[in-house]
Amino acid sequence: MKLINRRRRFLRNTLALTGAALVGGCDRLSETDWAPKVLDSATTLSHAAQRVLSRNAMAREYTEADISPVFRPNGSTDPQSSAYRTLAANGFRDYRLEVGGLVAHPLSLSLDALRALPGRTQITRHDCVEGWSVIGQWTGVQLSRVLDLARPVAAARFVVFRCFDVMDDGNEYYESLGFDDAYHPQTILAWALNGQPVPIPNGAPLRLRVERQLGYKMAKYLRRIELVSTFGDIEGGKGGYWEDQGYQWYAGI
Repeated sequence: MKLINRRRRFLRNTLALTGAALVGGCDRLSETDWAPKVLDSATTLSHAAQRVLSRNAMAREYTEADISPVFRPNGSTDPQSSAYRTLAANGFRDYRLEVGGLVAHPLSLSLDALRALPGRTQITRHDCVEGWSVIGQWTGVQLSRVLDLARPVAAARFVVFRCFDVMDDGNEYYESLGFDDAYHPQTILAWALNGQPVPIPNGAPLRLRVERQLGYKMAKYLRRIELVSTFGDIEGGKGGYWEDQGYQWYAGI
């Protein structure tokens, strides 16, 4: 057991150093011709190490005494699309999460329907690519339960998350996960933060929490979930909005 723990610490430290070097200069890297090769290499290393550490490893969970006084929001904080503003105006009572793509049973789930499913509450640390961290309590439904209801077909390999927020370049925010993380018990679709409905700056009415990865993977303002065989033909083909700008697809911590 001590040997395994030492090995895990070594791998985590190696990934942390690699990630810090890449993320710290991601804007500069994205302007170079060799950046995609470097970032792709780091992604391969990170994902391979994650498999060595165990696909079932759990992110650390904290106590209520550890919860940060303010949960700092990341990324977009107030989507202005007409569809989102209309939903927000009536407290998201008309919200529906659409689940489709390579599934046998497409879904359209209201917040009430999502809350009626068995829930999970976890107190975890959010690590932002910008270098700050914050601890909060999240409540939601495990993504695996929603996927089980939709019944992915054999060709499905990735879960793509479409969001209501539109970025400065006019593109809709999106993210994706492989099945290892999609079915992880700590990967949830969260509707509550610290015992209250998720505030708009933090992703209301529903956001993804994938606790073993960096914050940019945790898509906010979820609109639709799609099961796909590849994300190579979606937007920039890298699996997420920031990944299309040069970030790693697998952002494990």
